[in-house]
Amino acid sequence: MPSDTPAEQQPAHADEDLDVLAADDAAEEIPDDDDNDMAMDSGDDDDAAAEELTLANDAIAYFDEPQDSLFAIAQHPLHPSLVAVGGSAGAADDAPGAGWVFDTSAAPVALTPLGEAQEVEEVNWLAACPSPDHPNTVALGANDGSVWVYAVDPADAANPLQIVQSYFLHTASCTAGTWTPDGRLLATVSEDGTLHVWDVWGAAAARGLGDSNGQTAVSMTPADQRFEVEGGLYSVAVDPKATFVAVGGAGGAIKIVSLPRLGTTTSQGKKAGADLTAGGQILASLHTQSDGVETLAVTLAQTTPATVLLAAGSVDGSICVYDATRRFAVRRHIVGAHEEHSVVKVEFVRDSWALTSCGMDGVVRRWDLRGGAAAGGPGAVQASGAADGGLVKEWRGHRGDGEGGGVLGFVQGQTGERVVTAGDDGVALVFEA
Repeated sequence: MPSDTPAEQQPAHADEDLDVLAADDAAEEIPDDDDNDMAMDSGDDDDAAAEELTLANDAIAYFDEPQDSLFAIAQHPLHPSLVAVGGSAGAADDAPGAGWVFDTSAAPVALTPLGEAQEVEEVNWLAACPSPDHPNTVALGANDGSVWVYAVDPADAANPLQIVQSYFLHTASCTAGTWTPDGRLLATVSEDGTLHVWDVWGAAAARGLGDSNGQTAVSMTPADQRFEVEGGLYSVAVDPKATFVAVGGAGGAIKIVSLPRLGTTTSQGKKAGADLTAGGQILASLHTQSDGVETLAVTLAQTTPATVLLAAGSVDGSICVYDATRRFAVRRHIVGAHEEHSVVKVEFVRDSWALTSCGMDGVVRRWDLRGGAAAGGPGAVQASGAADGGLVKEWRGHRGDGEGGGVLGFVQGQTGERVVTAGDDGVALVFEA
């Protein structure tokens, strides 16, 4: 993905693929002396004492070519060493967006631009379709509320980006979106408080489970007072079995809505309709956190029987974990998971109890959700801070504490062994777990 930054603005080391920090630079102490003089050993209490500021950096490598904030990051599903980051091409208010792709392995990476499309003013999110039947397909949501699905065809030089679907039911900014694990449905939410589960490939309509609008399998709006979230919706997640979708919004509200069961297809291509059921039922309304729910994640932890966990990260700095197998009882509420700073993203290491989070404090943390957290009721853990919440590791290196910093995203592959971040300070860091 080429950079839009003019050549004269590139840093001196722009030709380097990936710089690795020296061990001696991992922690640096800088004395803060206003008078630029050495502190005198006079014993006078009125003399200003030198103040030490410790800069911690746990990264094994970094990428700092961007000139301003990085606020998007993605990882190649088949080649996890390839990481794409997106941000701004400069600090000016009218600076265009820019993207970079770098390789965290030793091998160089060569990329060729295929094409571009500009249908909207601002893209809020982008998600690749996981269905093997629809490779090279991505969905995106825009600040005008529209949702677009594109197919990428490298063989068509004249039209490599082809519009598959476009939707316009949201009346305010489309804030988040995700595919079901099989890639048959696309769930999106908006600041207008609506949830739409788009029937992109017609799978629901073919089974008689489509909505009357002819576009969705499920549509929920604030007109249903049970679903209303004053202030809008900002996060969405689907469970690994595609049985429910969770949406998070302002004021700490979370709604759980059932998804349609579309059945399976037999080896002869016939639809097995015994399991067909409609979706759209509100399964639970959760309200544990005190401020907006910015991020959601679901895992199917390997236990007998399997445990489905829903994690929610909030602007109030907390992480709340619900046990979906026990009617969404609170399993653990980590107050101050990122101190008083907003939690930006939570994501489980695939099929595990390990949860990774990042926040505006500039720190990435990993949590172990096993242990003495009996699901629900008095057995649930109310943890105050990282020490009591099951923290197993943290990584530092970004600016934080509200000083023009914070971690705005990360990727960790399927194993969680290597974490790559996108920082508001314009730096991507690579951490080893």
